[in-house]
Formats: sequence, C-alpha cells, structure tokens
Amino acid sequence: MASAMLQFKLCVPFPSSREAQIAHNSLCPDAEPRKGGVSKTLNVTDNILHVNWTADEARILRVSVSSFLEHLSLVILTIDRFGPPLDNP
Repeated sequence: MASAMLQFKLCVPFPSSREAQIAHNSLCPDAEPRKGGVSKTLNVTDNILHVNWTADEARILRVSVSSFLEHLSLVILTIDRFGPPLDNP
C-alpha cells in the first residue's frame, strides 16, 4: 500500500518585490537532494515568497521546514539591519 505524500506551503510577504527576490536568491542556492525524502521549491510572485514542500515522512518535513524558517529569520534580520535595497538589482 503506497503512502500519501505530505505537503506544506508557506507564503511570506515582503515590503517589496526586490526584498522577496533577495530572500529567494539567498534561500535557494541548492536544491534539496531527493534521496532525503523531501523536496522544496521556491518562487516569487510580486512581493511574496512562495515555498512548497513535499515529503515522504512528517519527521523529515518538520526538520526541513524548521531549518528553512531559521534561515528565513536570518535573511529577514539581515535585510532589516541593512535597510531597504536599492532599486538597481
């Protein structure tokens, strides 16, 4: 009997599309290996960072989401610390 895949979706609004793109670029340099039982995709629409996970097991999903949220927190703190980005990418 095949087990159902677990999914988790997160939408993170940023003050500007530029900040959302900076977060995207900082958080997705490497894709997660599929052999780990979890996959994650990131994309940006306007000023919103969308993150989607699919996992085989709840434990693996929880670890991946928790790790991502720690990194996201650091990116947000860094953006806040250095102020709004310049319009020129």
